[in-house]
Amino acid sequence: MKKGLLSIVVPCYNEEQVLDLFYSEIKKVLNKIEYDYEIIFIDDGSTDHTPDIVKDIHKNDKQVSLISFSRNFGKEAGIYAGLSNAKGDLIVVMDADLQHQPKVLLEMLKYIEEGYDTVTTQRIDREGESFLKRIFSNLFYSIMNRFTDVNLVKDSQDFRLMKRIVVDAILNLKEYNRFSKGIFSWVGFKTKYIKVDNVERPAGDTKWNFRTLFNYAIEGILAFSTVPLRFATIIGILISFGAFLLLLQVIIEALFFGIKEPGYPSMMAVILFIGGIQILLIGVVSEYIAKIYYEIKSRPKYIIREYIKPTEREG
Repeated sequence: MKKGLLSIVVPCYNEEQVLDLFYSEIKKVLNKIEYDYEIIFIDDGSTDHTPDIVKDIHKNDKQVSLISFSRNFGKEAGIYAGLSNAKGDLIVVMDADLQHQPKVLLEMLKYIEEGYDTVTTQRIDREGESFLKRIFSNLFYSIMNRFTDVNLVKDSQDFRLMKRIVVDAILNLKEYNRFSKGIFSWVGFKTKYIKVDNVERPAGDTKWNFRTLFNYAIEGILAFSTVPLRFATIIGILISFGAFLLLLQVIIEALFFGIKEPGYPSMMAVILFIGGIQILLIGVVSEYIAKIYYEIKSRPKYIIREYIKPTEREG
């Protein structure tokens, strides 16, 4: 008797070179476990033959489904779409490039059955990455853990197995700009971290470069922190204070030494003082505007161009 349904959510973007190999490896694992399964591939607007390969897989395995976006909406939208359409009692999110090794799923299931709500992976090292990328990664985790209300475990991955209760909690967070690393941490639940090696992808090129990682980090900081806006407030206060000191200096010099350049020092002091006050007020207002700006648009997180559903299970 099967223990339940396992949903495997796989966001994809131009992964034609690894999809067949990924499916072969994940099937080896699925044949060893006592769970029914569904595999949900989310095609994030690929420009190669990714959707065609998934369709070929679906012909031979009706528990494979495909959600194709109308364009590239990003990995976060792919994860959300997969979780929204997953029907499993357990749901795992993993990449198709085999850097998330399917065999680790066996160990993850063991910890779930021991009582954990979530099991995720954490890289042992960042071997093969540039020095600059390592420094940037360390800085990102330091900023996130110091200035936000979430605690991110360093080098944790998106490869994550979750119970249905965890996924339902994640889906209840309706914000448009999503940062899954932060959301996974924010919802809480009993979590187990498994240390894994940092492996190279067997084929194809990574979609992550320094620019995309930098933008991803900025999105994370803005999603869970108002610190950047508070910096504007702090800068405004400092400028105003500096302008006040300059104005005080001008007054003292005028009283005791006379004005050498009539009008200019006092004018600069007033301009700086007013400018500082303006920045201060903009910073305060921005605290509120930033929280509602993206949400009031009410745009969909993604648009589905094609949806090939898995075969409905009996019972």
